[in-house]
Amino acid sequence: MLWVGGMDVIAGRISGGELAAFVFYSLIVGSAFGTLSEVIGELQRAAGAAERIAELLRADNIIQPPADGLVSLPARVRGDLELDGLRFSYPSRPDRFAIDGLSLSIRAGETLALVGPSGAGKSTLYDLLLRFYDPQQGRILLDGVALTQLDPLDLRRCFALVSQSPALFYGSIEENIRYGNPEATLAQVQEAAKIAYAHEFIEQMPERYQTHLGDAGLGLSGGQRQRLAIARALLVDAPILLLDEATSALDAQSEHLIQQALPSLMKNRTTLVIAHRLATVKNADRIAVMDQGRLVAVGTHQQLIASNPLYARLAALQFSDG
Repeated sequence: MLWVGGMDVIAGRISGGELAAFVFYSLIVGSAFGTLSEVIGELQRAAGAAERIAELLRADNIIQPPADGLVSLPARVRGDLELDGLRFSYPSRPDRFAIDGLSLSIRAGETLALVGPSGAGKSTLYDLLLRFYDPQQGRILLDGVALTQLDPLDLRRCFALVSQSPALFYGSIEENIRYGNPEATLAQVQEAAKIAYAHEFIEQMPERYQTHLGDAGLGLSGGQRQRLAIARALLVDAPILLLDEATSALDAQSEHLIQQALPSLMKNRTTLVIAHRLATVKNADRIAVMDQGRLVAVGTHQQLIASNPLYARLAALQFSDG
């Protein structure tokens, strides 16, 4: 192109400016056509994602309220939990039990820590308590009522979950905290944030409680996201609290603030804690040791150090003071 254009300039058929303009426009058109392949690829990926979302929306929810014998829970349950002979395997791995013959009683107001290696079934137990799945064998009782006799929505209002990766949404900080209780006032939102040690950093944000967050809490540190999740759980005011390694991915300062906020959150609640952090585990009323879906021991920190080899080994690896 440059050779032919250069010869035309020498012959006087076009000017040098016209050649330069032609080359410039050619580069623009060429780059535009080059990005078409990327756009087509993005469209194909989006179409595939949309198809999977459509399949999910069309899927039937197998966890439904019972047709007969539906039991309505009181406004606030005590929080007694009874796990009786649970056996459960995920549909993708039906030959391997994630929970295998687990029986355990949890008293109202008790703090129970769940400890064990990865894959022991700790998080699966939370899925069963929230009735995202039903066990193939055994049953779970809440205040003496089998979960299968309850409306799943009625059941889940009794639980507050603080996970390792809290679910924050696009919207303001106030909206994210109020998600736990849509009827809460701004004063209640602020009080929950203060108890969760989140109020101070929120006040330093450009628009305070009206500051907009990106998807998944984009713009906040891990500790800040976790404190918002605790504030949301406080606002839910559920009688049963599930903590899923809530401090495992935080720096020392953030973990310290979270540990200060947790006692207020756990007060007068039945609390289950999946944790490897020494402070949370040692302060629990009881510790349940799980391995390969089985409950292998229950006791206090000192009792298990002396009596259970698995817990003693985990303590030696994870807890600085054994």
